[in-house]
Amino acid sequence: MIRTLRAFACMAMLMLPVPAAFAAEPVDTAQSIIQQQIEAFLNEDAATAYSFASPQIQGKFPDKSIFFEMVKRGYTPVYRPGNFAFGRSKIVGDTFVQEVLISGPDGKDWTALYFLVKQPDGTYKINGVQMLQQAPGPEI
Repeated sequence: MIRTLRAFACMAMLMLPVPAAFAAEPVDTAQSIIQQQIEAFLNEDAATAYSFASPQIQGKFPDKSIFFEMVKRGYTPVYRPGNFAFGRSKIVGDTFVQEVLISGPDGKDWTALYFLVKQPDGTYKINGVQMLQQAPGPEI
C-alpha cells in the first residue's frame, strides 16, 4: 500500500508544471540578447548588433553596415530608445516572443515584439521585430 502511494505521488509530481526557475532561463537569455543588441545600437557598434541577428536576417542584409542602416531608418525607437522595459513573453515552438515597451527619441511610446529563433546549437538569435505604436496616454 505504501509503495503504491509513493509511486502515485512520484507520478503526480512528474505531471506538475515545470518550476519557474527552469522556465525563466529562455526569458533571461532572450532579454539579455535584446538588451545587448540595443546597447550595441546606442554605442554605434554595428558588428555586435549584427551578431545577434539570425542567419535569415543576415541573409537579407549580408553586410553589417546595411543591417545597421536599415535599423536606423526603419526602427528608430529600437536604435535610439529613450527608455525601455520588458513586458510579456511566450514560447511558440522554437520561437521565443518578447514584448519590449519603448519610448522613442521623439517621446512616442511603442511596443516592439521581438521574435528570437532557437538555433541548432541551442542559442537564440533575433529573427525579426514588429513595431506597434501605442496610443498616447493621459497627461500627467
